[in-house]
Amino acid sequence: MASAAQPQQINVTDLDLPQLADVRRQLEEELNHLSTSFTQLRQAQAKFRACIDNVKQVKPDNQGKTVLVPLTNSLYVPGKIHDSENVIVDVGTGYYVKKSRAQALKHYEAKVDFIRTNLEALQETIQKKQDNMNYLVNVMQAKLQASKNAKA
Repeated sequence: MASAAQPQQINVTDLDLPQLADVRRQLEEELNHLSTSFTQLRQAQAKFRACIDNVKQVKPDNQGKTVLVPLTNSLYVPGKIHDSENVIVDVGTGYYVKKSRAQALKHYEAKVDFIRTNLEALQETIQKKQDNMNYLVNVMQAKLQASKNAKA
């Protein structure tokens, strides 16, 4: 059986300046992608926290009261709360499930926790990439200085 190819490690101090520039460009692209993903995860987490707050607002005291029901992100229609014990939960890919308030809270809290763990892992990865970038920049500066000194 063929084993998976192991990535070969190269010492960046052995690379010349154009190769270092290519590695830097690649690291910058990775950092931009990871930062964008981090931002999107934070936004998703904020939406799930808003859902938790919304579920907490559906309580027996509010039964029969008029509320604004979102049809889209920018379109709301007036409606009345008839069942204050159950809510409709978007579970993804266009599927909705009727859940009790407690089940809905548990569902959204699990989503927030899942995203939190992913954010922590992603933050670690971003920090490692930034450390790699700083090291690479230092190597590039040292090589530039060495080439200037050699020419002088």
